[in-house]
Amino acid sequence: MTAPKHFRDRVEIASVRAESEPLENGQAAPVKRRVAGRVLGRRDMGKLVFLDLVDRSGRIQLLCHVEKTGELEVHLGDVVGATGSPSKSKRGEPSMDVDSVEVLARIKAPLPDTFHGVTDVEARYRRRYLDLLMNEESRRDAILRARMVTAIRAYLDGEGFIEVETPILQPRYGGGFAEPFVTESNLLGQQLYLRIADELYLKRLIVGGLEKVYELSKDFRNESYSYKHSPEFTQVEWYEAYADYTDTMARTEALVERVAQEVTGGTKVTFRGHEIELARPWRRLKFVDALEAKGVWSRDEAELRRKLTAAGVDISKDRTWSQLVDHAYAHFVEPELIQPTIVYDWPIELSPFARTTDDDPSIVERFEAVVAGMEFANAFSELNDSDEQEQRFAAQAGEREAGDAEAEPGDPDYVEAMSYGMAPNSGIGIGIDRLAMLLLGRDSIRDVILFPLLRERD
Repeated sequence: MTAPKHFRDRVEIASVRAESEPLENGQAAPVKRRVAGRVLGRRDMGKLVFLDLVDRSGRIQLLCHVEKTGELEVHLGDVVGATGSPSKSKRGEPSMDVDSVEVLARIKAPLPDTFHGVTDVEARYRRRYLDLLMNEESRRDAILRARMVTAIRAYLDGEGFIEVETPILQPRYGGGFAEPFVTESNLLGQQLYLRIADELYLKRLIVGGLEKVYELSKDFRNESYSYKHSPEFTQVEWYEAYADYTDTMARTEALVERVAQEVTGGTKVTFRGHEIELARPWRRLKFVDALEAKGVWSRDEAELRRKLTAAGVDISKDRTWSQLVDHAYAHFVEPELIQPTIVYDWPIELSPFARTTDDDPSIVERFEAVVAGMEFANAFSELNDSDEQEQRFAAQAGEREAGDAEAEPGDPDYVEAMSYGMAPNSGIGIGIDRLAMLLLGRDSIRDVILFPLLRERD
């Protein structure tokens, strides 16, 4: 049987299911449709063959009368096209009464168990095509993640933001605390880095007068895996001139609520064993207040070390005060924040790009959004004074010398851009993978990345 080159005028299975009508006097409704998909079930009943056909929109039963279709040389896993009329089986199941079947692609490797699907977790990640083929939930998650991204774009476009693209290969990396991936340019004869964030380029566009910009981007951090970390990940960053972090708090709540409604149909989700309500307003909590409540806040490094040691925290790898206070927050505060919480007003040492508060120059206008112990958004009122930014970079250089390898390396070109005058603005990065985990109820970031990075097998 020779496969045709195309089946362009097919319709999706879901539409045929919706049109299915009961058989009248043994005859199907007269409307003709062409469907295509993969055969994942076959039952032979004499002169009647039942085929279960699956595409991304669902599953339908094909009723194949051999006197019409001829003998069927169709195997489990074959991709076929079928022409016929929507109908219903005697049991009322939406079906299609078939006139003809054509094999479009012949399977040559055996399928996994069609009932259980691909159950081995590593096999699901390494052979995602089989996972998607056999597991309806995996296909659903992939489609819903795509809808989530579409909804984010629609929200930001509707609010007047411009989608832009910034460099992935950068001569200097910045915009976050992370170790980069390093590569070489043969053409330029210089070292380059895969970006760890989009921030510094997006804020250059604020200097240029674009005022409201966003980017949906792939970013890269040379770090290990965890349930919420991947070396290659996706985020959306936006920057808005003449806004501050309180505006961004409100916009973040609005975006997540809107996206949740469009993806899940509501604002309640189940994530990591918790029932989460994403509707506005979210809880607000000051960073310092949260640590003071746990008895582990101090501006003195030696005293903070004593408090954390007394609390049983291993601080042997913490070289600086900023590492200690970040460890205290991650150990005592973040894991207990279950419902969506905005933790705001952070120490300046942890936030080299944020504007200081009006009341305390040691605290900056920064917030993180946390749910079920997982941070999924990080935002600032952005620093817009070039002289102060240069001083902040110098302070970060001191952190690096003291042993913090992930401190900001500095960027003189960015400081020069700021010197032309940057409008006051606020920006945020939201982890797309983590938001997908939340909305889809997946416990591991690898479950929401189609092709996660894995160690090569021997």
